[in-house]
Amino acid sequence: MQKVLFLTTAHHFDDDRIFFHQVKTLAEEGFEVKISSLSSDFQGNVDGVQIESYPILENTVQEKIETFKKICTSFQPDCIICSEPVAVFAAKQYRKKKKTSIIYDITEWYPSMSMLENYSYPAKIFHAVKFFLVQLYAGFLSTYFIFGEETKKFPLAYFFPFKKSMILPYYPDKKYVVSNPKKLTSDKITLCYTGALSEDKGIGNFFKAVDVLSKKMPETIIKLFIVGAARKESDENYFKNLLSEYNFEHIEIRKPTSFEHFTEAFVDADICFDLRELNFENNHSLPIKLFYYIGAGKPVIYSDLKGIREHMDVSEFGKLVDPRNAEIISDLIVNYIRNPEYYYSHAIQARKAFEQQYNWGVIRNSFVDFVKKSIK
Repeated sequence: MQKVLFLTTAHHFDDDRIFFHQVKTLAEEGFEVKISSLSSDFQGNVDGVQIESYPILENTVQEKIETFKKICTSFQPDCIICSEPVAVFAAKQYRKKKKTSIIYDITEWYPSMSMLENYSYPAKIFHAVKFFLVQLYAGFLSTYFIFGEETKKFPLAYFFPFKKSMILPYYPDKKYVVSNPKKLTSDKITLCYTGALSEDKGIGNFFKAVDVLSKKMPETIIKLFIVGAARKESDENYFKNLLSEYNFEHIEIRKPTSFEHFTEAFVDADICFDLRELNFENNHSLPIKLFYYIGAGKPVIYSDLKGIREHMDVSEFGKLVDPRNAEIISDLIVNYIRNPEYYYSHAIQARKAFEQQYNWGVIRNSFVDFVKKSIK
């Protein structure tokens, strides 16, 4: 039985992409699979998958590499799938003893903006260059690449064009998506925002658009449904100030739910939003939530991100917008309210697009084949 080991520093062992999609699929295909994370603490077996994870994310790089090396030596994998450079470095050291394929699964920008936010200029520039070189070195050590989206291919696909790679988007498995396309009435509407409650991710843009909408449609009950949390104190203060400033009458706020029940959390929503700021990192991202929204049969209003435009056409079930243009965004919602048949056609088309093009079943076999070929 061939063995596949997943190594990740920043993701928890039960990450939706890693555990619920990639790992479970390989286990179903007869592989012996193990996950090791350095940001969660668990040792055991879950659904036939071995887990050996430790909460040592703040330890030194060398300590993290040594931990991964011990796990590699113990498990003796035929293929190692890595989510970050440190995991690649450890896998490469293990590869000196046993020939194994190293697949680097790139789903995040490296360096990300969050990695640099604590540095001031000119130190920020120095660390950005340093992390960029680290990413290139990880690409050099890897034998194969998986890119979560087309816009994440830079720089590795361009510096190492002869290494085999594949695009593996964040499509969800149908079994984790509850579908509930709705019909609108003119007297009320439920608008949904999920995710980080921060300025960067667009909660302020969302509130501003709702405020403009309420002035245009005073006779309509506008309910806001928010599933998320602030990640740091500054974001929490920002969100509290927004609540005080707008003082919406009908608003429900819930803490983030578990992955398996994510779509259940917004099953009663009418429209789902993501109005994140158009900075470089956001603009080159393909938000995972988009596929869960359309899978649930929800029309979407999203920031006009390059990552979305290059991957799909959302015109049949939503709209890409300037996230700061509250007038345009509110007009789109008004159009849905005044044209319920148009709204319902978008709800149905959203679910249809998910069923036909954007679910895990569409890309499942190509992922399995890629792993098999990497081992051969």
